[in-house]
Amino acid sequence: MNPYQLIADTPDRVGESPVWDVRHHRLWWVDIEGAFIRCTAPGSTAPVQSWHMPERVGCIALTVVEGQLIAAMETGIARVTLHEGGQVDITWLAHIQHPASGMRFNDGRCDASGRLWVGTMVMDMSLASDLGGLYCLDERGLTGPHVTGLLTPNGLGLSPDGRTLYLSDSHPKVQKIWAFDLDAATGTLTNRRLFVDMNDWPGRPDGAAVDAQGHYWICGNDAGQIHAFDAQGQWRQSLTVPMPKPSMCALGGADLDQMFVTSIIPAQTTEATRGQSGAVIALQPGVRGLPEPVFSRFPASV
Repeated sequence: MNPYQLIADTPDRVGESPVWDVRHHRLWWVDIEGAFIRCTAPGSTAPVQSWHMPERVGCIALTVVEGQLIAAMETGIARVTLHEGGQVDITWLAHIQHPASGMRFNDGRCDASGRLWVGTMVMDMSLASDLGGLYCLDERGLTGPHVTGLLTPNGLGLSPDGRTLYLSDSHPKVQKIWAFDLDAATGTLTNRRLFVDMNDWPGRPDGAAVDAQGHYWICGNDAGQIHAFDAQGQWRQSLTVPMPKPSMCALGGADLDQMFVTSIIPAQTTEATRGQSGAVIALQPGVRGLPEPVFSRFPASV
């Protein structure tokens, strides 16, 4: 077990989308099933702040506007302003017509040019439905799907030079990670290729982060591990975490050398096997990250 620090013991049913705000030294994340956006300042004595949202929030992103986040939810993507006391102001930026009922947005990430890339999925994973896709939000509005046939899109990340986009499908029937060439000027994805087949590694490929060296870190959900692969898809190292279902990781902290990890509470578990499930922890992975890109390419409000 790697040494770790407990950052928040909320606990989250499905903790996801940790985002480090370098401007204010705060960590943001969501509890998808609890429909919460949360925030804390690691190392401070202030309590975790939480805001209850009207829909499940699959992911969040920082924006260029002070005090605002982007939240991808069930029926659309919104600009949200979070106030003290739990009040939330919501301005919808895009709505989506899902191809089936029971769908929502899931994992998402901004690229260096300020676009948001975000996947959709059928919430009931037991259906093994491949109606999910990868969408993009920028000044054109919501476009896509740019990638189709996804069951549980996850693992979005960008290479340090912004030219490679990573995407995983964490469904048990898939468990693969792909890389794409990204044209920053046009927002076009090309040259889809297999990056890592996670069927060969412990855990399903959930949320991810990319460090300053270009190594891709992916949470091995159900295995209690986080795996690092270099830009050629070669394994570099694995970290063991104190929960069976780590969901997503983010690099942050004052020196960008901490790895924050969210987690999921398993449907069936015992006190002996649960560990820190539902908590947010921090590790020292021995690498540094880069500042998280922020969303800047606002479409006209819906």
